[in-house]
Amino acid sequence: MEKSKTSKRFPSVWGSIFLGLLVIGTVWIIWNQRDVPYQTDEGFIFGTTYKITYQKSDNLKTGIEAELKKVDNALSMFNEESIISQLNQGSTDIPKDEEGQMFTDVLKLALEVSKNTDGAFDITVGPLVNAWGFGFKSKSMPREQQVDSIRQFVGYQMITLNTQDSKLTKKDPRILMDCSAIAKGYACDVVARYLEKQGVSNYMVMIGGEVVTKGINPTRLPWRIGVTKPEEDTIGWNQENQTVLNVTDKAMATSGNYRNFYYKGGKKYAHTIDPATGYPVQHSLLSATVLTENCATADAYATAFMVMGMERARKLLEKHPELLVYFIYTDEKGELAVWFSPSLKDKIEE
Repeated sequence: MEKSKTSKRFPSVWGSIFLGLLVIGTVWIIWNQRDVPYQTDEGFIFGTTYKITYQKSDNLKTGIEAELKKVDNALSMFNEESIISQLNQGSTDIPKDEEGQMFTDVLKLALEVSKNTDGAFDITVGPLVNAWGFGFKSKSMPREQQVDSIRQFVGYQMITLNTQDSKLTKKDPRILMDCSAIAKGYACDVVARYLEKQGVSNYMVMIGGEVVTKGINPTRLPWRIGVTKPEEDTIGWNQENQTVLNVTDKAMATSGNYRNFYYKGGKKYAHTIDPATGYPVQHSLLSATVLTENCATADAYATAFMVMGMERARKLLEKHPELLVYFIYTDEKGELAVWFSPSLKDKIEE
């Protein structure tokens, strides 16, 4: 009987020893990291700025910029030699290299999000964006006939990706793809993966309004990112935060209508175009922030929610609990109000 009691005690003893070693190992790692400096690299990509902070003895900017260049070569509309530019100009072949794989990965995700959102996210909406004056062309007011004409070659369903042959087929040669609503998020993911391959366990990657974080910041605290208060500010001087989120070990993207807009004939036109109608959206949602496991997904859904508006977005979220959101909108009185996923509550720092 005594022997039986002793044998039952062994698992508990070994468990305690293992736990003790785990704690000691964790403390040892943190202690050794205490003197490792944080690096901060800044630059310009995809028509916006980037800022990357990471804990590493040596600087990795050269490697980081090499990764960003690959993404630029795959997805940038500003790069006439990029894969997406070549495909927009009539090519059907996707290169069988790393950059070609990047384009393929992004296109597959874009088509998946398009399907999940009933086309609210659509990388072929670019010609409509340009027609309304938010793309590469000057501001103009398109006529109804022009909008209807453009809508004939806008639609993600008209793109077919053949991954086996690395070919892209378009039902209409006038179809133009624009990955600007997902590329910055994807670039954040690419840089994050590069940092982890270099042994970095504490970092923040920020490109435009898209962010990926891991570990702790230079003050040994969780990473905290502000969500900008949506006030009309085309220049971007207003940086007042609506709230601050703890986004450690998460990816975050924000899309909004409060900076990119213009007035014509006394009416405000926001830059978010609904692919289904061809017109700028008209609803109460001002800003959509999405947190999830990778930034490309967060980026795409943030854009989709700005097209969908509050009601449709909340219905979609019932099917996608992995997406945490923070919405800022105008209520019936015209005042700012917020709605967020219940599971996001413990990440909000007022």
